[in-house]
Amino acid sequence: MATDSPMIEFTHVSMRYPLGAGSYYDALRAVSFTVQPGEMVFVTGHSGAGKSTLLRLLTLMERPSRGSIVVNRKNLERLPRRRLPYYRRELGIVFQDNKLLPDRTVYDNVALPLIAAGMDDREIPKRVRASLDLVGLLGKERQFPVVLSGGEQQRVGIARAVVHRPSLLIADEPTGNLDVELSTAIFDLFASLHRHGTTLLIATHDLRQVSRMEQRTLTLQRGELVRDTHA
Repeated sequence: MATDSPMIEFTHVSMRYPLGAGSYYDALRAVSFTVQPGEMVFVTGHSGAGKSTLLRLLTLMERPSRGSIVVNRKNLERLPRRRLPYYRRELGIVFQDNKLLPDRTVYDNVALPLIAAGMDDREIPKRVRASLDLVGLLGKERQFPVVLSGGEQQRVGIARAVVHRPSLLIADEPTGNLDVELSTAIFDLFASLHRHGTTLLIATHDLRQVSRMEQRTLTLQRGELVRDTHA
């Protein structure tokens, strides 16, 4: 989907970590790419290639050593610390370990982003149920995460990530702990979100699923972007 304003724009982004005694580790090296609104893009590469670092920079868990990152017209380098919570509320984030609160029900876990954003109490139940329905878990809203399967827990994590209807969904190895059948179901869910207009950036080592999806793929190797393959 062509537009004058990319959803994501990395320009010569580098991330260097000091190791001590004057030595450094370069997690990213002058990485540049853009993602347009409505695209579904995979980030692949070996362990330690820089996939998770790239996503941490997008979520402002870290700031780059060099270069600039613009997300949804916001220059992250210029974003003041007090604006971080508001920026992160514009994103949907899916983690490998789903980070669900075990002492809260499925409903309560999914509702958390809406409560944090101060949404009207009358609107929250409708949003939560719609999100759970999207991931096929509407009948599980009063259960606790411990009684759910690994695939169900990950779907709850996705429901929580999309409940506030973000324009950008970021996922870091979302199927790393799942078998092939469950991974396929999760990637099919991402494809459904993509068809509804959500922009997705997914870091994964699951090349089988990446090949099946037939979407654009960014390949990192030792911190460098070595391949940008369009479907």
